[in-house]
Amino acid sequence: MGMSKKDLSRRKANIKAKLEELEKKAKMDPLKKNIFLHEEIAQLKKKLEEND
Repeated sequence: MGMSKKDLSRRKANIKAKLEELEKKAKMDPLKKNIFLHEEIAQLKKKLEEND
């Protein structure tokens, strides 16, 4: 069975919230020394696009 609309919207909201939090941290790292942080942001953006 698939996910309900409520579950999908909740999942999307959680991804957006985490993405906002990570982007704030990424602003403090303009030289991209923390590669893991920037890779995780890219993955979350990809998941967000897939869910749309």
